[in-house]
Amino acid sequence: MLLAIDSGNTNIVFALFDGDKVLGEWRSSTDTNRTADEFGVWLTQLMAMEGLTREVVTSCIIASVVPAVVFALKTVCRKYFGCEALVVGDDGVNLGIGIKLDRPEEVGADRLVNAVAAHRSYQGALLVIDFGTATTFDVVDEAGNYCGGAIAPGINLSLEALHMAAAKLPRVAIGRPRTVIGKATVPAMRSGIFWGYCGLIEGLVSRIKKEFGRPMTVIATGGLAPLFMDASDVIQHLDPDLTLRGLLEIHHLNEVK
Repeated sequence: MLLAIDSGNTNIVFALFDGDKVLGEWRSSTDTNRTADEFGVWLTQLMAMEGLTREVVTSCIIASVVPAVVFALKTVCRKYFGCEALVVGDDGVNLGIGIKLDRPEEVGADRLVNAVAAHRSYQGALLVIDFGTATTFDVVDEAGNYCGGAIAPGINLSLEALHMAAAKLPRVAIGRPRTVIGKATVPAMRSGIFWGYCGLIEGLVSRIKKEFGRPMTVIATGGLAPLFMDASDVIQHLDPDLTLRGLLEIHHLNEVK
């Protein structure tokens, strides 16, 4: 079985695949001070609660946008599961797609993994929006080439910045307001953030499509994607498991036959 690890800026997702089926999925906060043993004990205990022993893991793959945790995660794979992990972005790892950028080495692993999964799952040119710590807009052409995109601050990051920078503005939770015109400070903040972010999404999608010059299918993934899927008609597909499927596909491409 494959242990797929998606390490983002906020959370790390561990998923266990039996073939193409996810047997279990577990999340941890991304903490660069956490040791391999802390990750390993935590994960194996959660697996045991699902009746899964660590011996069932036969291979591991890691995609991380936080370089400081990669060593600990690789150590977990080696020490607790007896596997040398495949790391997306390392030399020799085949992604099965081209990267049409000036500096390919600077692209976040998560963006490439999403591109791999999107090209595998959908037809034609694609625009993948990933709602994470940052919100990324990634263009994949008809041949599966990764063509670049845009990066915007994530909505929770924007909320926190607003609270930190303005003394009288409280910390508020993200949600879809019933009205655009807020009648008090908190409703006004919620409206500005939510509907303002919808405007950002729709504006960037429109500009990217215009610049690309061809029809594109828009796919949303990430924790807050459902919230904006319901609020905007520019998104055609909601795909919460896109990154994990991309890791599975990259593992298949690099399996030793």
